[in-house]
Amino acid sequence: MSITYVSHTADIRMLIFDKTLKGLFEQGVKGMNNILKEKFCEKTSNIDNRTIINVEASDTTNLLVDFLSDVLSSSYIEKSIYCEMKIIEFSGQKIKAELLGTKVEAFDEEIKAVTYHEADVIMNDYGLWETFVIFDI
Repeated sequence: MSITYVSHTADIRMLIFDKTLKGLFEQGVKGMNNILKEKFCEKTSNIDNRTIINVEASDTTNLLVDFLSDVLSSSYIEKSIYCEMKIIEFSGQKIKAELLGTKVEAFDEEIKAVTYHEADVIMNDYGLWETFVIFDI
């Protein structure tokens, strides 16, 4: 018996950045939406779904990944793209947000998971918050 490991490209790597931590979370949702349904939010203003996402984590990096994971789960459960987000409560370890979405028939791309690999929320040399987010597709 033998084992062979075969390389497989099944990820989308996204670099997001913003002036504020809240903005970083908003950019993450926008970027993920664009993977699920390319440019969908640019074409629609119809809102027929609302959901509240409430997440706590040990640090900001885990909070972002866990938050995006919960948004992704809700997108699949509700068959919706969340084009608008209202942050109700926010700290580096907690976020509560209302997501406003639009139902879709199908997604352009299936995202299996938001990964922790390479995720590290930092303030860069230009004074912007940034991180990589890798999606398993």
